[in-house]
Amino acid sequence: MNPGNPAVEYTDASAGTADGEKADTLALLERGRTLSTPVLRAAVDRLAAPMDTVAAYHFGWIDAQGRPADGDGGKAVRPALALLSAEVAGAAPEVGIPGAVAVELVHNFSLLHDDLMDGDEQRRHRDTVWKVHGPAQAILVGDALFALAYDVLLELGTVEAGRAARRLTTATRGLIDGQAQDISYEHREHVSVEECLEMEGNKTGALLACAVSIGAVLGGADDRTADKLEEYGYHLGLAFQAVDDLLGIWGDPEATGKQTWSDLRQRKKSLPVVAALAAGGPASEALAALLAADAKSNDFETFDEEQFAHRAELIEAAGGRGWTADEARRQHAVAIRALDDVDMPRRVRDQLVALADFVVVRKR
Repeated sequence: MNPGNPAVEYTDASAGTADGEKADTLALLERGRTLSTPVLRAAVDRLAAPMDTVAAYHFGWIDAQGRPADGDGGKAVRPALALLSAEVAGAAPEVGIPGAVAVELVHNFSLLHDDLMDGDEQRRHRDTVWKVHGPAQAILVGDALFALAYDVLLELGTVEAGRAARRLTTATRGLIDGQAQDISYEHREHVSVEECLEMEGNKTGALLACAVSIGAVLGGADDRTADKLEEYGYHLGLAFQAVDDLLGIWGDPEATGKQTWSDLRQRKKSLPVVAALAAGGPASEALAALLAADAKSNDFETFDEEQFAHRAELIEAAGGRGWTADEARRQHAVAIRALDDVDMPRRVRDQLVALADFVVVRKR
């Protein structure tokens, strides 16, 4: 599989998405974006200046000079899941809009802070907020979006909104724990596969789990239903992150909006790296020796493309790339099985399955 190809390709004829299913999935994503964006923009407009402008830049609504822009707002998987989960509870998709917006606000709070902590200069094919507006604004706007998420939910004033806010709080704590683990792992020589999966479950799985339950909670679903939906979302998040980890090393920059070998440049202990180091054998040992030397090197920032490409080749030779692709498929299957215990319309279940397929078969 060459860089630029989908990170995970299904070989089973029953998996993946046919053209018609792909079109339906894209329509679901567009529905989530179309219904949630006006409410999201209205919420961001409530921020004090200049945070409102900085946030608008981050979301792609304006350019660095403040002119209207039609930027890439991301995949919109979380809003799509939140609206669909309302339908699981028998409610209209619009019932899930406040949940979709709240989850998007928390997600983007984490992106603003992550970009600064990781030193990422590009997101969605444009300079990151800290690069354009400075680190202080990236921190402040992230904090503001975090607080705004709870305003959007709690101003509904319903029992269901309170339940939804509690689930969002739990997910946010998990997300922050995961980011703390991710940073600490960058400075550790040895990280186990189990530790990496725990970190990624916190960092990505927790918020996706919340996204796919929050609409159902707002629609009056009981805790058992919400818990099973969260199980689906958590494992979908692990599949999502496994694919992200593949793209973080082998993704096409034109598709991902990030530098080549971006995760290797940041010394991330992502799943392909950790799996390769745990595999044993000549390639694994050579990789371990190189990464140990990198950690002590003063010249790491000046490495050229060939040096990063060599590390990626060793990861693949040690089996890290293949293991991570298999893990994405396994987590996808666990997520789908969780839906078997949820009573919902067949159409809604089919759409949740299609969204799960989309997550693990993508280029960005």
